[in-house]
Amino acid sequence: MTGSRAEAAYSRAVAAFSTPTLDLLHGRFAPFVVAALTILFTADRASVPIADAHAELAKVMDELRATGDEDDRRIPSGSGRDVCRNWVRLGWLVQQIDDEVEVYRLSAHAVEALEISGRTGGGRTRVSNSRVRTLLDAVEHLSDSAEADPVRRLARLHAERDLLDAEISRVEESGRADPLDDDELLEEAENVLHLARELPADFTRVAESLKAMQRDVVAHLRRDERPTGEVLREYLQRAQDVMQSTAEGRAFAGALRLIGDPDRIDALTEQLSGLLSQPFARLLDSSQRAELDAVGRRVELGVEEVLAAQRRASHVITGQVKTHDPLRDRQIDDLLRDVIAGLHGRSGTAAHVDPVRSMPLIDLGHLRQTTSDIRPPRAPAPLTDADDVDFLDHDTRAWGGPRYAELEEYVAGLDEEFDLAEAFRHVPDATRRPVDLLGLLELAHRNGLTDGDGISTVEALRPDGTTRRFAFGSVIARSTKEDADD
Repeated sequence: MTGSRAEAAYSRAVAAFSTPTLDLLHGRFAPFVVAALTILFTADRASVPIADAHAELAKVMDELRATGDEDDRRIPSGSGRDVCRNWVRLGWLVQQIDDEVEVYRLSAHAVEALEISGRTGGGRTRVSNSRVRTLLDAVEHLSDSAEADPVRRLARLHAERDLLDAEISRVEESGRADPLDDDELLEEAENVLHLARELPADFTRVAESLKAMQRDVVAHLRRDERPTGEVLREYLQRAQDVMQSTAEGRAFAGALRLIGDPDRIDALTEQLSGLLSQPFARLLDSSQRAELDAVGRRVELGVEEVLAAQRRASHVITGQVKTHDPLRDRQIDDLLRDVIAGLHGRSGTAAHVDPVRSMPLIDLGHLRQTTSDIRPPRAPAPLTDADDVDFLDHDTRAWGGPRYAELEEYVAGLDEEFDLAEAFRHVPDATRRPVDLLGLLELAHRNGLTDGDGISTVEALRPDGTTRRFAFGSVIARSTKEDADD
């Protein structure tokens, strides 16, 4: 091996170990960090409110300190808030706003580190038949996609069709579909889990690449290095098509066509649920079954994370374009530059610093100089008395609310206690509408009622002559309001 090859290999290793991913796994507190992040973030909990994260992490630290030797377990000092803020600085957590709530999310480096830790802690990776077949299928699909010779393409398609026809004929003749044995199905399930563990890191990398693109667009827009019109045209186009602005975004857009369909997500969930009910699923441990059941939710949450990052980037870029004012930004930059230069140019406690005596003036535009009418607006005309209202159609009033006056008069003539359903059956037809049943229930509740045994059914008469049947729990009501002293 030449010296240049050794030096290049060493440089690549140094670069790899300088990333937050390996820094997390090889740090002094690595076991604690992996355990804490695994507790805080799950497949169903991609983000955690900052206050909750601080409290939960403090509880985890207290439990570990109380149950073992703190030096052996290498638990960091400080509060949960201090530890989380340190993780943000190291690039393991990301702060963002979700629905006006400030939350923590795992960075792509942290997701990848947890995936490596989970895969390593889950046992030795086996070179199984399922995993080799996945590789061969991927290579075969790549070869098919790159094939330009139509003769070879047709020959391969005919061969695949012959195999399918032979399988169909075998199943039709035998009347049974011989599944694989449990050991082979277990290998297939472990391969699915292996592939699923890599998805969260991929989704998070796409989302973070979109955020980086957003910061790059805003920074270039603020520099004002080109004519404003040119900058606006270019970045408005990037805002409209933000997913196509990065290599990761373009790759995700292709994957989204496969997994972005809600019907396909539902079908995936049903398939996973069916797999867990198969006999071979008993060979999986509890964590593997839970992980297999959460694959669909992982995919759905990952897609939503990327789409949310896309919407947020589009919103920020569009807002920056709308509010970008080069002249105002230049004035503020000049003022801040003068202040910083003045502070750096003088040192010592006795140094004299000239105060900032003025700020850039805001352009208020043209203000109104006259008013058309200085008198306050007049109060509206009083409403007419309800007795003067003329109803153009009697049917309009029949479809209105409960007739409280008639119902109160009817209830006053009943016994002190009565069955509400029986009482409703004997009210006049004009007050036996569905809405009057609600009004009668309201009056009964006001006077005091008790629940009876069984279910009561009544038939209400609508103004157009149709009837409706209602069922409710039996109610014993009172015709007069019960005294508070009783």
